[in-house]
This record gives sequence, C-alpha cells and structure tokens, in this order.
Amino acid sequence: MAHVSFKSKEVDSVPRWSEYLTAEESSPSASASWRATSVDGPQASASGGQRHLQMEPVVQLSKVAEGLLAKMYRLNSILDYPDPNTHTFSDAFWKAGVMPNFPKICTTMSKKFPEHPNKLQLEKVDKFALDALNENAEGYMRNLEQWIMLLLDLLEFREQVLRIILDLSSTVITLLPHQNSLILHAFMDLICSFVRVNLFSDKIPRKMILQVYNILHIMLKGGRDCEFYHRLVQFVDSYDPPVKGLHEDLNFVSPRIGEVLEAVGPIIFLSTDTKKLRNEGFLSPFHPRYPDILTNSAHPMRAQDLANVTSYREWVLLGYLVCPDELLRVTSIDVAMVVLKENLVLPLFRDEYILLHENYQHYVLPKVLESKRMAKSGRTKQKESDMEYNIAKQVEKMLTEVHEQALVACDAIHHERRILLKQEVGRMVLFFTDQPSLLAPNIQMVFSALALAQCEVVWYFQHVGIASSKSTRGRTVDIDATDPTIGFILDGMGKLCCLVRKYIAAIKGMVALDLDATLKGLFQQVLHCLENIPKTQGENVPAITCDLTDLRKHWLSILMIVTSSRSSINIRHLEKATVSTGKEGLVSEGNAAYSWSRCVDELESQLSKHGSLKKLYFYHQHLTTVFRNTMFGPEGRPQHCCAWLGAACSFPECASAIIPEEVNKIGRDSISYVESLIESIMGGLEGLINILDAEGGFGSLEMQLSPEQAALRLNNATRVKAVPGLLAPGNESYPDNSLSVKMLEAAMQRLTSLCSVLNDMEPICVLNHVFVLREYMRDCIIGNFRRRFHNIIRTDNCLQRPSIIESLLRRHLSIIHLAEQHISMDLTEGIREVLLAESFTGLFSNLQVFDRPVETNGGGSAIEIICNWYIENIVRDASRTGVVFDATHNCFRSSQPIGGGYLAESFTDKRELKALVRLFGGYGIDRMDKMLKEHTSALLNCIDSALRSNRDALEGLAGSVNSGDRIERDANLKQIIDIETLADFCIQAGQAITFRELLVEAVGAVLEEKVPLIYSLLKGLTMQLPDEVPDKNEIIRLRRVASSVGVGDKHDAEWVHSILAEYNSANDNSWILLPYLCSAFMVSNMWSSAVYDVNTGGFSNNLHCLARCINAVVGGSEYTRIAKEQRMNSLSNGHTDELQETELLSRASAESNIKSAMQLYVKLSAGIVLDSWNDTSRPHIVPKLIFLDQLSVRSFTDGFRTNDPSPRQSPLISLAHASPSARPNRPDTTPRSHTFESGYHSSSGSQHDSGYEADRRTGERQLQSMRRSGPLDYGASRKVKFVEGSSSGNHGSGSLQRFAVSRSGPLSYK
Repeated sequence: MAHVSFKSKEVDSVPRWSEYLTAEESSPSASASWRATSVDGPQASASGGQRHLQMEPVVQLSKVAEGLLAKMYRLNSILDYPDPNTHTFSDAFWKAGVMPNFPKICTTMSKKFPEHPNKLQLEKVDKFALDALNENAEGYMRNLEQWIMLLLDLLEFREQVLRIILDLSSTVITLLPHQNSLILHAFMDLICSFVRVNLFSDKIPRKMILQVYNILHIMLKGGRDCEFYHRLVQFVDSYDPPVKGLHEDLNFVSPRIGEVLEAVGPIIFLSTDTKKLRNEGFLSPFHPRYPDILTNSAHPMRAQDLANVTSYREWVLLGYLVCPDELLRVTSIDVAMVVLKENLVLPLFRDEYILLHENYQHYVLPKVLESKRMAKSGRTKQKESDMEYNIAKQVEKMLTEVHEQALVACDAIHHERRILLKQEVGRMVLFFTDQPSLLAPNIQMVFSALALAQCEVVWYFQHVGIASSKSTRGRTVDIDATDPTIGFILDGMGKLCCLVRKYIAAIKGMVALDLDATLKGLFQQVLHCLENIPKTQGENVPAITCDLTDLRKHWLSILMIVTSSRSSINIRHLEKATVSTGKEGLVSEGNAAYSWSRCVDELESQLSKHGSLKKLYFYHQHLTTVFRNTMFGPEGRPQHCCAWLGAACSFPECASAIIPEEVNKIGRDSISYVESLIESIMGGLEGLINILDAEGGFGSLEMQLSPEQAALRLNNATRVKAVPGLLAPGNESYPDNSLSVKMLEAAMQRLTSLCSVLNDMEPICVLNHVFVLREYMRDCIIGNFRRRFHNIIRTDNCLQRPSIIESLLRRHLSIIHLAEQHISMDLTEGIREVLLAESFTGLFSNLQVFDRPVETNGGGSAIEIICNWYIENIVRDASRTGVVFDATHNCFRSSQPIGGGYLAESFTDKRELKALVRLFGGYGIDRMDKMLKEHTSALLNCIDSALRSNRDALEGLAGSVNSGDRIERDANLKQIIDIETLADFCIQAGQAITFRELLVEAVGAVLEEKVPLIYSLLKGLTMQLPDEVPDKNEIIRLRRVASSVGVGDKHDAEWVHSILAEYNSANDNSWILLPYLCSAFMVSNMWSSAVYDVNTGGFSNNLHCLARCINAVVGGSEYTRIAKEQRMNSLSNGHTDELQETELLSRASAESNIKSAMQLYVKLSAGIVLDSWNDTSRPHIVPKLIFLDQLSVRSFTDGFRTNDPSPRQSPLISLAHASPSARPNRPDTTPRSHTFESGYHSSSGSQHDSGYEADRRTGERQLQSMRRSGPLDYGASRKVKFVEGSSSGNHGSGSLQRFAVSRSGPLSYK
C-alpha cells in the first residue's frame, strides 16, 4: 500500500491544490479576471526589473478554502456532528466506518493529546481492542487516509496563506476601500477564509484522527511514527482552540486589519441607518432632492459600496475576534458594537456556525482585560495610559452588555431593515418595469439592493431557533415565522433578477457605451482593449457580446505595480497627478471601469453573487415553515409563494464539485423541495377555491335559495326563539356583520393575485427538470373541479338533487371564471372536458355511427352513479320506500325519504329532470336511456319466457274464449304459472317506460329552451317521415332520435319496438298470445292491495304503470311482428335491398292492429272481471274497472289515434273470431257471459277500409301474409298450435341474470 508522502506534496503550491482548483474553476462564480492576472506576470516583473505582487495565488487559496470547508462539512456529517472538545461521540460516529469502533482506546488517545500513543499504556485501557487494531491495522489505516490528507492540506494551507498575507501586508501601500478596493477585497476575503477554515476545523476530531492513524502506522511500520506526525501534532496543538492559534498567527497583520475595519465603518453605519437610507434615496432610482430626475446621481459610490456591506460585516465579526487588540482603537468600539448588536451567530460554512458572543467572551474579553491591566500598571506614558485604560474599559463594558442587547434588539433591528428593503425593492420593480432603459445606469444600485436583501433573508433563516447557551438569563431570540416581509423580499428579489435577465442584452450594451476612454494614453494595452469595445449605432443598442477579461487583467497588473511599496511610481503619485484636474483620480477611475466592465461580460455572475439565495438550501426546513405561513397564514400573501420556488433554482450551486456524491444529493433534495412546494401551492390554490365555494363563502351570498332552504329560513324568522347558526335574510347587510364579507373579499384577492403570479411565473429549472407553474395551476383547478363534481353528487346516504348539483356547480364555475380573468389560458375548455368525460360512456345512439369503437378511457363515472341510483331507487324501488307514479303531477312519489334524504318527487319532477339534462347533456341522457333499455329488455325477456312456457295454457284460454266455455277459461287461467312474479316484472317495466317518458319530456323542454331551431327542425322532420313498415335504417334512426327528445307521438311503443329490434326479441308467434297473458293479470292477488288515489290519479301499488306497460309492449311487439313479416316477404320475393312499393304497409295499418289487440285485451279482461263477480271478489272489481277504464282511455284516445274508422283485421282478431270447422257438442255447465258475448260480436265484423277497397289485390296479399297459418278450428279435445319462428330460441338470457330467474325459480321454461 502506498502510504501518504508529505514531501511529494510540497514541491509546488499549484499542483498541490489541483484537486480543489480543477473542481472550483469549473464553477461560473469563479472570476476569469482573477484567474488570468498572472499570465503576463513574469513579463511585467521582468520589464520592471523587480518582483511585484501576483493576485492569482490569493484568489486560488480562497477557492482552496472553499474546498477544505466542503470536505470538513462532509466529514462532520458522516460522523454525525461530533463534539471533539467535550469528547462526545454518538453511536453513528463509531458506525460511520471512519474511525475504528473501539471507543475506549480512541477516546483515551484524543483526551491525552498531544502525548504520544506509546506512552499511554493502551493495553491497560482495552487489550482486546488493541489486538483487534493490530490485526486489521491496514484496513483501518486505509479508511483514515483521506482524512489524514485533509489534516495535511490544512497544515499546508495555513503556511501558504500566512506567507501571502505577510507579503501583501508588507508591500501594499494602502488597503483603504476608496483607494484600493480590488486588492483590499482579495486580501480580506483570504483572511476571512483562513479564519473560517481554522474555526471549522475545531468541529472535526483532529486529535483522534491523528493519534489513531499514527498508532496504526506504528503497528505496520515496526514502531516508526509517520513522517508528518510531529508537524501535525504541533499544528493541531497550536490551534487548540483555533482562536488561540489565530491570535498568534495574525498578530503581525493586526494593524492593517484594524485600519481596514475602521475604514469600512461609515458604510456599515449607513447600512444600519434605515431612516437615512430611505430619506436620502440611497436605494432609490430617483434623485432624493429632485424627484423629477429619473437617475439618482446623488450617491453613486456609496450606493456601490452598499453592495459590499455584507462582506464588511463579516470582516468586522471575524477581524475583531482574531485581532482583539484592534478593538482598542477609538472608532472601533462603535463599529464592533453595531455589528455585534445585530448578530447572535458567526456563520462559518453553509449552515455551520459558532455562537458569536460566547466566543467573544472567551477569547476577546480576556485580551481586553489584559490590556486594561497593563494600561493601569502605567507601562506607557500617563496620558496615553489613561486613554488606553478608558478605551479598554469602554470595550469591556460594551462586550459585557452587547450580548443582552443583541438578544433583545437584533430581531427588531432586522425587521425594520426588512421593511425598508420590502418598500425599496418593490419600488424598484415597479420603476424599472415601467422604465427598463434606466436599468443599465442604475445596475450598481440594483446590485446593492439585492445584496442587502440577500443578507437579510439569510440572516433570518440563520437565526431561526438559535439559543444562547451562555446567556445569563437563558433567553433565545424569537423569530416570527409569520413575518410577511420575507415573502415580500423574496418576491421582489425574484422579480428584480427577472428584470435584469430580461434586459440583459440592453444592459450590456449600455454599460459598454458608458465606458469613456478616459484611460486612453495611460497604457497601450488598456487603450487597445477599450478601442475594441463595440459601439452602438444611434439609439439601437445591440446585444453586445465582448470579452473584457483582458482589460481587467491588465488593469490588475497595473494596480499591483502601483500599489507596491517597491515600485518607483506608486498610487499616491498617480492620485496627486490626476486629482488636481478637478476630476476623479486615475486609480479611482480605473477601479470604476473595472467594476463596470464586469457588468458587460460577467453580469450573470454578478447577479448570482448578489441575488442568489442558494444558502437557503441548508435551511429548507425552516424555509418550508415560513412558506406555509405565507401560503396559509392569516397575514400571508399567497402571491409571494413563487419566490420560494425561484430560490430553489440556485440550490444545486451549493454542491461542491470536490465531493461528487454531494452533487447528486443536493440535486435530488432540490427537486424534491420544488415538488413539495408546488404541491403545497396547488393545495393552497385548491383551498382558496373551496373556501369561496363553501356555504360560508359564495354560498352565503346566493340570491336564490332552494324551496326547502327558503321555507326553513322563513319559518325560523317568524319564531320567537330562532335556531342558532341560521341567519335571517339580509343579515350580512348590517355593518356589524360585515366581517364575513371582508373575509370573502380577502379570499378573492388572494385567489386572483395567486393566479396572476402563477400565470406570469417563469419556468422553474432545477438541473434537468423544468416545472411550468401555469400547467400545474391548470391541472389543479381542473382536478379540483372534477373532485368537487364527484363530492356534490352524493350526500351522506343519498343522491343529491340535480337542481342543487347544478346550483353548486354554477357557483364553483363562477369562482373558476373569476380566476380565469387573471390567467392567459382557457379553463372553460378544461371544464367542458371534465363534464364531457363524466358524461361520455360511448357513442350517441342513432346519431354517431363509426366503424371503429371509441375508447372511453374509464370516463362517465358520474353519470354511472346517477343512472344506477335512478334505476335502483325509482324504477325498481330497491329501497322499498313506496315509489309510485303520480299521474296528476307527472312525477314519481314515495311514502318516505329515499336513503334518509329526499322524497322521490324531489328527483323526478320536471324541474329536477331538466337540471339533470343540463348537467349531463345528450351523452348522459343517452346513457340513462341505454341502461333503461337494458333493464326493460331483461323484463321483456321474462315476458317472452312466460309466453313460451305458458303457451299451451294461453292457447287453451284463446279457445275457451271463442267457445265461451267459462270453466275451461278458468282452468286455463289457473294453469298459467308465476303470474304474480310476471305481474311485478310488468309493473316494473311500466315504471321504466314511465320514467323514460318523463326524461324525454325534460329533454324536449331543455332543447326547446336552449336550441329552439334544432328542436323545431326535429319536430317538423317527424311530420314528413314516410309512413312505411318497416322503415329504412336512416328513417328508423331519425324516428328514434325524434322520440328521444319528445317529438312526435307513440313514444312508448316506438321505444319498446326499438328494444325488441335491438335485442332481437319477439321472434316467434307466441307474442300473438300477449293479450291473453296480460288478461290473466286480472286473477292476480295484486288487486287485493290495490287502492286508487284520486289525488295522484293512480294506484297505491303502481298498477297504472302496468297499463302503460301493456299498452307499450303490445304496440311494440306488433310493430316488430309486422316488420319481421315484411322482411320475410321481401326475402321470399327476392328483393334483398329494398321492398317493392306495392308491398309496403303503412304505419296506420299497424296501429289499427294494435288497437284491435287492445280491444281484445280490454274485452277479455272485462269478461274475466265481470264473470268473477261474487262476494269474495266484489271489493276488487272497482280497482279493476278503473284500471281498464284508464287503459282504454290511453289506448284508444291518446296512444294510437287513427283516421281509419274501421281497423284492418289482425291475426289477433282472427284468432278470436275465426269460425271453427267443427265445434264440440258439450253441455254448457256454466252460463256464458252475455257482456263479453255482445262485445265480441260487435267488434268482429270483417269490414275493410277505403285503402283495402281501392286495391283488393294488395289487400288480399296483406291479409294472406297476416294469416299465414290458415283457418283455425278449436275443438274440445285439442288446443290451438302455432308455428314458431326459427329464431324463437334467442331470449337474451344474459339480461335475465339480474332478476335471478332460472328453471327452478318462479318461472319455468319449456
């Protein structure tokens, strides 16, 4: 194994730091100007004949410091943040795989540092652990190798930094901000980096790493220490604690640091004086005394210096900590007190910090007290001694009191500063949005505002939850998480940065234009760079792309020469030679040119430096807390929420390239943070919409109440004791009750402002992920509408009334339309898509015919819920609430609420059904029609099965009717099986037909109201349809469409006909026996419970729906039979495409047959009723007669009106009246019913209509086709048989499964 070699690392500084510099120089924040300053260094020094300063090592070592801090931060997190000073190590520390898991030995060596491990008698501490160390020494050593290298890097870093600091402090003439700001910043940044690195090193177990590594080396190398052991021991011991070593190392440069800290004092004082900043317009684009002047030229240099005030504060905090003697300067007390009073922590790196005042108490105050004692002892002259003593006494008082002052006042100080920045940044955004052309000349002021805002935001999150452990009162600073100023500042910073990026090309052009060639003639290189800057043409400012790196490089080379004490021409000479002209000094002008040049080709890096909030990544937990208060708090501003997302864009920049796994981790965390924030923002948006949509929101302002709500409020208003919580009408109009209205206004304002901000938000780019807030907002609003739609469909145990659903949806849509006014997208289209998706389950019957099936993608869930509920609770009455049809009011009624909700009439009156039609449109109603068809088809299959299974009995019944044999008729009636079940199914079918009729009427009413032209077109079209049977396919479709919207007549029979045709039912001649089967219902037990209600115009058990079923089924089956026979005739005659004109039957003939069949049914039923008149059945005769009377009215007046006074004879009539060839000679044991007989003869005449007389040949053909079975005779010993069709076996058995009908059930099939 190749062990660490120290000698190979110290040949040259650049190769040693290549690991740190290669990674860091790929970062955009690393300035190319500084990196290139040494390119011509050797030439410059050679030409001058003397050695001058080089700035490249200064900048490089600052970058190395960042790498060292990143490595120590990584080690600290791996070791679970140990406390080496108290030797406190967690279980995770020992399990991390860095240190051997032998706590006793490792802790002992750390505590006994710097004693050599061989002198510690470790075998007495833990012999077993020592043996284990010896056995696995090589593996343990390999684990520690990279961290021992880190200690070596810290050692070498210290030596190189001290050498460069010594060189700079001894040769640079001046380091004052207004004279030599560029070199000053490089010098102080290096010192601060050096201090932070060494302060942070105290957080890692340096002693333990060194001691354990050395004992492992001793075990492997036969007792020899590692070659760098003693140097590292001396280094670690001298920096234990680190502040003590920094005091000694930086003692030589302390006066220069004190001089710098005094010089930056005025800028620090200005930054803390919010009143002066506001009144004199340091951060305002307006001139403070002349507001009409749109360019603030009052404080140009001071405004630029404010951009560096964050660095100045850090210099003060770190400078006086490591150079405590400089506090004894006269002006230093005020400078230190201002900065100390507004801080509690001293940030080191990322979210790592040390407690500020505790360290000042431990390391600075003793130095001050020592100076005080020395001054009191009179070691110097009396006058100077007294002054030094008084200053030391003042510093002592300040240090002892400032901690308590900071605990009390620091939050208030920064809160006041945040309010100032909120106002100034907001004013800047408005001004530069209106006057973007003034952004370029004021760009430095923009940077200053961004830098101050950045400082305040970072301070806020650094101090959340900070407690001072050494405070005499144990107090902590209270940071208000609900403070709205953070949201305002973040929002303003984001908008200001967006403005700069938006006009970045113009800013570059304007800045390049402002570079006056005042430096011409100074040096040829600088002149050449200035002449190569592109010039603008007229007023058009092109997107200038030029590289001014060479200009800055040459100026730095000049600056390093003239600021050196070894140079014959120094900065003071140049200032004296140029200030006398009345203009700025040459060096000041050059420094300004340097700063402005960075706004041309390094504007992005400058903007990132001053406006980036990447440090907030390490406080994203607190960031989320403050965000939630901004989003949901009572004082929050939801429109500021996007600023938190904007900050996340820079989070990946926190990753150090020197630690590869950190890049992935921070990237993943940033993406997760953005996703969670977007989820919270969308949750807030959804919450605002739902607040407005609640009953306490827009619901309290509704102008129209439902009848139930109105009645409840009116009853409550008339009571002496009103119901609590139920307000009287107009209550919100009173001034005392205006709070609720104000709350609504605030919620509306929040909603509209949030929508506006989300709409204008630029896409959030985090690594390779792009988040477009507008799309998230659209999905949120549409998704919330879909969820809201599903929620309002149902109440707790019941379906919501359609009119209330419509009202609630309209209220929700009004809120969406309110939001839509503030965004540039069409939400209405998305709402329509949702409504269509919830209604669409397939193509529209008879209107949309496509070859390929259309995918529904799981849509139509809402209409499925509605349809299933109506069929289960209205048509089938599954909940047994006594649902009956009220013919008087044309709706269904129930004796008790359905599911504990509303009565049936609340769902089925015309107003509710019209609301249902408006909600779900044509697709939804078509789905309802299809489900009613499926339900009715299954019931019709039961009728078909009953006809076939009871065929013998029905044929016998027909024969007994013709023979007038009452005994045989009664016997045949008793042979009909499951008559009760069949009657119940027919009543249910009648309910379905009735409900469908109500739905059709509602559809027609809505169409006539909304689209009267289409409705009138359909209405006129039905009057022009050809009167043919069967119709062509196109005519069938048109007729069914017209029937579905309530246009035309005979809707029930047409609908049953479409069901029989669609499901291929009624295929055999057994349907001719339908009137006989229906007449058998007269002997059913259902009449015993039938009570006629004059108020509803119907029976208590819905028997009036049975009449509708019989009417519709008889008519539909006749249409089906005639159409089938006509098709069979056409096929037998060879016409496959279309029927011959002479073979077409008019619909009037079918209607005549239907009327004849109904006459037969009525007469047969009346005969059964009247023949069974006895004492036991007498109470049931009245309901039966009322039933037959209602059916006759519907059948012969409303249902099938015809201009034909003499109906054409149908097979049903021929079956009842054909003369048999032989009648049985049997005695009449039972008297015949004279009532039936008289009616029988009155309707059996073989009359012919005018059409039949006009064309006897056609009539014969028609009659022949209708009476294909020939003359039928009925005898006593045999029953009539009919020829069944070939398709009589298809009965739709799949639909019967929902009724649980089987061969062993109530219906048996033969």
